[in-house]
Amino acid sequence: MESEAPIALKGGPTAARIARKNVTDTTLSSLRTFGRVVDLGLESTRGAASDIIARRFQWSEMLRQAWYLVTVTAIPAVLMAVPFGVVVSVQVGNLIHQLGADSLIGAAGGLGVIQQGAPIATGLLLGGAGASAIAADLGARTVREEIDALRTMGINPAHRLVIPRVSAMLLVAPLLNILIIFVGIVAGYAVAIGAQNVTPGSYWATFGSFTVLTDVWISLLKSILFGFIVVIVACQRGLEASGGPRGVADGVNAAVVLSVASIIVVNLVITQVVAMFLPLRVA
Repeated sequence: MESEAPIALKGGPTAARIARKNVTDTTLSSLRTFGRVVDLGLESTRGAASDIIARRFQWSEMLRQAWYLVTVTAIPAVLMAVPFGVVVSVQVGNLIHQLGADSLIGAAGGLGVIQQGAPIATGLLLGGAGASAIAADLGARTVREEIDALRTMGINPAHRLVIPRVSAMLLVAPLLNILIIFVGIVAGYAVAIGAQNVTPGSYWATFGSFTVLTDVWISLLKSILFGFIVVIVACQRGLEASGGPRGVADGVNAAVVLSVASIIVVNLVITQVVAMFLPLRVA
């Protein structure tokens, strides 16, 4: 055994080299995947504009996909918004109550739900329900060679399948965001009035003083951006699925994980940028 050790060290690859090679390969593969996602996003954006101008846009497919997204996300959105608004109102309300500023619960609840809760909840719902459905659908078409058949017939899969799903996601995302804002604020208001003895007038007064229209627009733009990220990642993972049902399952899992992780990172960046250029102020 002692005589074999020098031979292994001298001739075979070391563990450090293998680790460096694995890290390098993983990094390059990630960059290539990111590049393909960006290319698909740019192609979808340009293709949607050209299809609308040329009157080739798949309106019926877009409406069908939008309705499906509404059916799988509307009820979960309400169920998520109610506890979110209640938790924000209770946790922040307990802290503010100790400071003797109970009327500020409206401001805290409004800012928490509008700026952070609603767009993140929208992104997570679309990333969980929407991304999995889109990746599974396109992945199944890919492993059944339907995508190759479209290319053989001269039909661009991005125009036929991706662009209607992107448009549907961009249509549903702000609507879902508005629904979550409404339900979350109403739930927080009910808790503040019923359980924390806050007067309705003071609640809405502070809500209107600290929450301005810019916050709502930022929330809507964040939800649209999150929806775009979710649908592009899901389409890319579905179109590149391989290996049969196992490959489709792996593509769905990757779509959900990557979209949720991307939403968290992008939300952090947007929050920092908004805090720098649009600091909190009383209207």
